[in-house]
Amino acid sequence: MSEKNDDLKKVVNQALAEQKVPHVKLDKMKPSAVDIDKLTKPSKETHQEYWGKGLTFLAIVLIILLVVSIIGFVGEHGLATFFSDHVNIIHFLTSTNWDPTQGKNHVGALAMIVTSFLVTLISALIAAPFAIAVALFMTEYSSKRSAKFLQSVTELLVGIPSVVYGFLGLTIIVPTIRNVFGGTGFGILAATLVLFVMVLPTITSLTVDALKAVPTELRNSSAALGATRWQTIYHVILRASTSRILTAIIFGMARAFGEALAVQMVIGNAVLMPYNLVSPSATLTSQLTSQMGNTVMGTLPNNALWSLALLLLLMSLLFNFLVHLIGKKGKK
Repeated sequence: MSEKNDDLKKVVNQALAEQKVPHVKLDKMKPSAVDIDKLTKPSKETHQEYWGKGLTFLAIVLIILLVVSIIGFVGEHGLATFFSDHVNIIHFLTSTNWDPTQGKNHVGALAMIVTSFLVTLISALIAAPFAIAVALFMTEYSSKRSAKFLQSVTELLVGIPSVVYGFLGLTIIVPTIRNVFGGTGFGILAATLVLFVMVLPTITSLTVDALKAVPTELRNSSAALGATRWQTIYHVILRASTSRILTAIIFGMARAFGEALAVQMVIGNAVLMPYNLVSPSATLTSQLTSQMGNTVMGTLPNNALWSLALLLLLMSLLFNFLVHLIGKKGKK
């Protein structure tokens, strides 16, 4: 080690002696002033980099372990319905008879699956045009002050707890539907209107980012060709940001599909196949939140609810896969 230090010192001394750059002030640094130990030992910044890399790696490992643990725990309990209680998975996915307390032949989740998809799709279809319109106004028409105000309103809507949305739906939307359409007022329509307000800020914020990501050169090129502002928006901006807007809509659908408390308060929680929009129904999340506390761990009713949770987890993974798929196509 001492030989290497001596060789290094010779190289440094020679470099200092032969340096001929006039604007570099090394007059005070003589060959004898070179500290080889400082050149060979790790500096304080190097130690900080090591610590930073170590903490980052530890955080990544913990996140991976957490995700794997959640998937493993939900999967173990959700699959127990089919492996321990011997419920036919085809019957589980295609039957509308849901009463696990009566035995394995009464575990059918089709009604809740259909209701969950209907609520998610309808709310996304209603919210998407409004979100795109608001995003276009914020990015293409409004002043900076108006855009900041609308952004503040959007962020405020995101921060409101879901129980508040559910309570507003229970006290305003449900009575209004009851007076207009009759019946109890609970059902897919009430849940859809509540979710519409809940997913609107999510889709709007992501759509604004998508529109801002369109290069300015495309706008200028369209204007140079004589296109009007709306022609530029329709033929250039919206087409260039289509993949990002679809990603925003899918994120909104994921939010709607996984919402539990607000939907539970306005949908009626009746496990029935929905034949119209104003009859009481139940989604996967509403059934989970309303019944999980009434079952005993390890029994068929409890395992059946874990199977519903497993379905929700698989749907979340599907939404993430669609986001990555659309993102890759957008890059192409």
